[in-house]
Amino acid sequence: MRYLILSAFLASPAFADPPTVEQVSARSSGDTWQFDVTIRHPDTGWDDYADGWRVLDMAGNELGLRVLHHPHVDEQPFTRSLGGVVIPDGTKQVQIQARDSVGGWSDNTTVIDLN
Repeated sequence: MRYLILSAFLASPAFADPPTVEQVSARSSGDTWQFDVTIRHPDTGWDDYADGWRVLDMAGNELGLRVLHHPHVDEQPFTRSLGGVVIPDGTKQVQIQARDSVGGWSDNTTVIDLN
């Protein structure tokens, strides 16, 4: 039994650090917003990489999603944009949350004020 538990522990996947949102800029364009988000993650290749980020309202509802289709091993940190995000009237703040292909959505979000 002891060896079974040890082998199960050793066979479990190793989780890298979660992606970190380092910087966000947001600007309105008519009725929509564009977000430029800079992320840092120790991408190792196709087996573990930052694969997306999203814009959430303060209640956690998704307002926009940017899927990242490939690793950025040699480009850290990196910035990607998402336009056409509809922000409900009266919204003063939103959150940015990053995701990686192994750990999923980070527990941390970055709150930004909309001016």
